[in-house]
Amino acid sequence: MSCFGFVLHRERAAGHAAEMIRWLEERGHEVRLPTADSVLVDRPELGSPESEMAVGADVVVSLGGDGTMLRAVAMAADEDVPVLGVNLGQLGYLTEVEPSGMRMAIKRFLSGAYSLEDRMRLEVEVWRAGHEVERLRALNETVVEKTEPGHTVRLEVDLDGRPFTSYVADGVVLATPTGSTAYSFSVRGPIVDPQHRAILLAPVAPHMLFDRTLVLRPDCDVSLTVAGDRNAGVSVDGRGGAPLLPGDRVVCRAGSSPARFVTFGTSNFHSVLREKFGLSDR
Repeated sequence: MSCFGFVLHRERAAGHAAEMIRWLEERGHEVRLPTADSVLVDRPELGSPESEMAVGADVVVSLGGDGTMLRAVAMAADEDVPVLGVNLGQLGYLTEVEPSGMRMAIKRFLSGAYSLEDRMRLEVEVWRAGHEVERLRALNETVVEKTEPGHTVRLEVDLDGRPFTSYVADGVVLATPTGSTAYSFSVRGPIVDPQHRAILLAPVAPHMLFDRTLVLRPDCDVSLTVAGDRNAGVSVDGRGGAPLLPGDRVVCRAGSSPARFVTFGTSNFHSVLREKFGLSDR
């Protein structure tokens, strides 16, 4: 029998999840949910801490939008557990199937009729006074940005240990190809096929003539140091971290463990772009 994890987009996903959980349990499969999500389906006995939910699981099913997928990946990827995305959101760049196809998708997973698609993640280190104080991983992006409204922040950028430039800006986005359609896209970064491997460095509202996004090789060490006398903030896939003080440094590089997505060969990235941007109507 298989072990399934479910990650839910609040109450919106509860009905779909409850039905699927009953179906799986009737067939002898094990089901787990993060503790908060288990309450949504009135099954607290299935709850586990987020740090343990994916341990030993065969697959984690995300019921929601891209934000729910990011949450599911954060729980599953370090355990090398694949994630199946069921779209209950609006954009759905990361999800694979619609709710009406969820049962068939799970049947196909159980029969082995699926593929796995690896997506590069970023490994993110936060350093203070020469000591690493935090280590995180990002599927979409890491953002170092200002914390004071109406002010900019100065960020010194080093590439592979060599000074590159200082950005006076609202912030800097370091994105993966998967994240090229997220925050990086909103600051006019390029769209990159998500199976490519690269780091995108995109300034946010820079106060300088050089405002282009850089596409760097995946093993490039990118370091952002908070310069000047203003604090900054760091967020990873939308999750805020501890405040950054002047002199603090954020280092990013390609992570060693990718996110793994369950796919069925029913769509591809180009088709998703064509649909989301209405290109078929032109």
